[in-house]
Amino acid sequence: QVQLVESGGGLVQAGVSLRLSCAASGSIFSIATMSWYRQAPGKQRELVATITRGGTTSYTDSVKGRFTISRDSAQKTLTLQMNSLKPEDIAVYYCHARFMKGDVYWGQGTQVTVSS
Repeated sequence: QVQLVESGGGLVQAGVSLRLSCAASGSIFSIATMSWYRQAPGKQRELVATITRGGTTSYTDSVKGRFTISRDSAQKTLTLQMNSLKPEDIAVYYCHARFMKGDVYWGQGTQVTVSS
């Protein structure tokens, strides 16, 4: 069984930074990719950033240059460094892991609110 637990969300003012973390536990040795998704009120969940097992990263256009995804070498902690936050970044942020055999796991989500 795999568990993903996010932390680090909160209420911040526009322009400041916030760091989200996702702690992975269980049988995580065969993780292929880890990602951050977000879901804003009334909108569909969207992919924010992904990091592959080999360390390749990708970002949705709206966060490029502001957000950085990273993970430790043991793939036990996934991080999303969010700089220059904007009100349009308000959402529940979810940690996501895809395994080599195709299994997918989600965290419970952490709320990020940005005041203008």
